[in-house]
Order: sequence, then structure tokens, then C-alpha cells
Amino acid sequence: MAVGLAVTSGSGQYDGRITSFVILSCGIAAMGGLIFGYDIGISGGVTSMEPFLRKFFPKVYVKMKEDSKVSNYCKFDCQLLTSFTSSLYIAGLVASIFASPVTRYFGRKLSILVGGAAFLSGSALNGAASNIYMLLFGRILLGIGVGFANQSVPLYLSEMAPPRYRGAINNGFQLCVGIGVLAANFINFGTEKIEGGWGWRISLSLAAVPALILTIGSFFLPETPNSLIQRNNDHQKAKVVLQRIRGTTNVQVELDDLINASSISKTYRPQLVMAIAIPFFQQVTGINVISFYAPVLFRTLGLSESVALIMSALIAGVVGTVSTFISMLVVDKFGRRAMFIFGGVQMFVSQITVGGIMATQLGDHGSLAKGYAYSVLSMICIYVSGFAWSWGPLGWLVPSEIFPLEIRSAGQSIVVAVNFLFTFIVAQTFLAMLCHFKSGIFFFFGGWVAVMTVFVYLLLPETKMVPIELMDKVWKEHWFWKRIVEVDEKSKMGSA
Repeated sequence: MAVGLAVTSGSGQYDGRITSFVILSCGIAAMGGLIFGYDIGISGGVTSMEPFLRKFFPKVYVKMKEDSKVSNYCKFDCQLLTSFTSSLYIAGLVASIFASPVTRYFGRKLSILVGGAAFLSGSALNGAASNIYMLLFGRILLGIGVGFANQSVPLYLSEMAPPRYRGAINNGFQLCVGIGVLAANFINFGTEKIEGGWGWRISLSLAAVPALILTIGSFFLPETPNSLIQRNNDHQKAKVVLQRIRGTTNVQVELDDLINASSISKTYRPQLVMAIAIPFFQQVTGINVISFYAPVLFRTLGLSESVALIMSALIAGVVGTVSTFISMLVVDKFGRRAMFIFGGVQMFVSQITVGGIMATQLGDHGSLAKGYAYSVLSMICIYVSGFAWSWGPLGWLVPSEIFPLEIRSAGQSIVVAVNFLFTFIVAQTFLAMLCHFKSGIFFFFGGWVAVMTVFVYLLLPETKMVPIELMDKVWKEHWFWKRIVEVDEKSKMGSA
């Protein structure tokens, strides 16, 4: 039964509504974001829990508790510890490459199923881990799950959504990431207090809950009309599905655009640049400094273990989730470019402020004065908010909507692979960078934020309310990309 908002035809729009069928299907698929966010929050929290460190990383525990000569910035500098976090992302990078042909030739829902099942297995193994090898192998399975889910879920959401509300629906993926981070941080705060030192097992095992929902729910998901046309050229079945998800029988115009998008050859250079640049920039915002290592960072500021965990929950979870929800409400009104730019300015100012405070007020030993510590926490809140309503959700939305159908799966795999590659690099090197750069780490990432904001201002065209099947026109109308597109089209005509 159809409910909700009408999507009228005209100006590139199609007839139809946001139906309950679309909401339910996209809600289940967006669990792929929940497992991603839960892992981000959990991994950062458990690596600050003393029982976890004692069992798997005893050298770090001894350095943190007993070595007073070690700098505040270097207490957690351990390659094995960072491997616990970063191993997921190198596994996700490899998995995303294999996910591309699965998504293209077997459909979006099978990739979602594989992602949920792999993540479910990894969470069970991590919760039962008795040695570092079980722990790392579990992380690899989690990475396979996240690799498949992140490759297929944003595509699924963009292809199921009506064009007018595609931004809001696709941003549901990042909203679920935020909810996952929020849940993980509060769970860490609770399990850290369990006597006996086994609370970390609960934290790691509970990742199975959203993974189970995603795995079971994927059996009931409909395949997208785009995928049906791409895989089987089944126009009639695609039309039936399109009528069901749009809540109207008047879908011929949209169906014709889908068919044309599947058969027409286009130039891809602008899209490929964005597929590499956007996920790269998303990772060098420095968000994973906060997401992975917020408890570690807050302990560097002199906060206790419990206070560090609750502050992580409030900042990374509550602030991030609320800001992403706001992004869902306004992204299709204000557009992608404006949100990228203003979010970038917000992140830049907050990072430079945090770096300045830590450079002048936090030495190698001791802690920040209470007033300065609260100022740092406030700036981190502003930073997380800026990311959560701009580069966080838009970093997944924009790449998922700019590619033509015939290479959409491959394009999304590039996005995920680049994302995971630089997530791995940042996760693997951050603690060493923190030790060597000290407060300069915030100036380092702040510089990248400035670069990416200028990049968006100059080179990213606006894509709001443009039907996904007609996206090629935004490149032909852009001041810079239109010259490249014209040259490529003339070259193809000359070689035909």
C-alpha cells in the first residue's frame, strides 16, 4: 500500500510516491550502514578497555599504566594494536573488488546477503576470541562483510529512491552509520563496568544483531529495476517492480530512461575522478581519528577510562546521528555542493582551534586544564557535526548517483576500494603520526579539509533532483568538465 509524498512529473521528475514498500526495503538495506558504524564505535572503545589490552596487547597496557616517561601522544603507539583496527579495512578493500561483479551479474540483494553473513560470522568469532589470531581473523571476516555491504547498499538505496528524495533516502545509510556508532559507544560504556573484565566480549558479540537483521532481511528484498534491466534485460519485470515501488502504474517515462541508460555509451572521466577524489577526501578529513581513537584521544587529554568512553558516546554518537538526520532533511533542498562547502569550513575551523589549544596547553606529560579540555571537547563536537551533515553522508551519496548504469557497480567498487584503502592507511598510521606529529596532527588533517573544500567549489557539479538516469547532463553543463566530455565524445565519433 502506498503512503507518503508525491513525486510529480516535469523538470526531469517522474510520477510516483515514496511508498511503504520502498521505506521498508531501504530500511532493511540500510542495516549495512549500521554494521559499519557499530564496528567503528566498538573497535575504538574496546582498544581503550584495560582488560582487553591486558589480554591481547600487554605491552601497550604496561606502557599506558606504568611507564611515566612515555609522552602523552605515544602511549598507544603499537602497530599490532592498529592492525586490530585497520585489518578490517584492507579486507574490505579486497572484498569490494570481488563485490563488483557479484553486484553487477547477480544483483544488489545477493551482495547485501553476502555482506551480512560474513559480518555475522566475524562478530561471532571476535566475541569468542581467545588469542590475537582469532581476533584478527574475525576482523578480516568483518571487513569482507563491510566491503560487500558498502559496495551494494548505497547503490541499492539510490536506485530504489524517487529522484526528488534520493538524497534523503541515500543519507539513511550514513544515518545508520551514526546510529551504529552511538549504540556501540553506549554499549562500551556499559560493558566496561562489568566485573571480571569480560565486558569487551559482549561489545564485540553484539555486532551480530544488526548483521543478523541484514542477513535475514536480504532474502526478502526486491531487486532494483536497474539491476533487472542490466542483468536480464527483463523490461516487464522491471516495470512491475517499478510500479510497486513508485505506487503508480504511470512509470513508462522512468522505465524508458532506465532502458536508454543501459544501452547508451557515455564518457566516464569526470565520474572516475569523483569516484577516487571523494572517498579519498572523506578519509583525510581526519574523522577516523575521532571515530576509531576518540577514547584514546580523550585519555591523552587526561580523562579517565569511563569518562573517555561516555564522551565518545556523546560526541561521536549523539552529535553525529542528530547532524546526519538534519542532513537527510535538507540535502535535497540546499544541494550537495553547498553542504560540502559549509561542512568543510566548519571542520577546518574546529580542527585548527583544537590543534592550537593542544599545541600551546598540552605537553608530553600531565593533562589539559579543565577549561581547555572542555574547549577541545566543544570543538570536537563542532567538527563531528560538520562531518556528519556533509562529508559523511555525501561521500556515499554523490558517488552512488553519478555513474551510468552499465558501470555503476564497478564505479561503486572503486569508491569503496579507495575509501577502505585510505581508511586502512589512516588507521594503521594514526597512532604513530600522533606520537610524532603530536598536536600537529590536527593541522595536517585541517590542511586536507581546506584542499577538498576548494576542490568541491571548483569541480563538483550540483546533482540534486537530477534523475539518476539523466545524470550525464550535469557534466556537459559544468564549466570545466564540459570541455573534457566534448573531447571524449568527438573522439568516440571519430573512431566509430
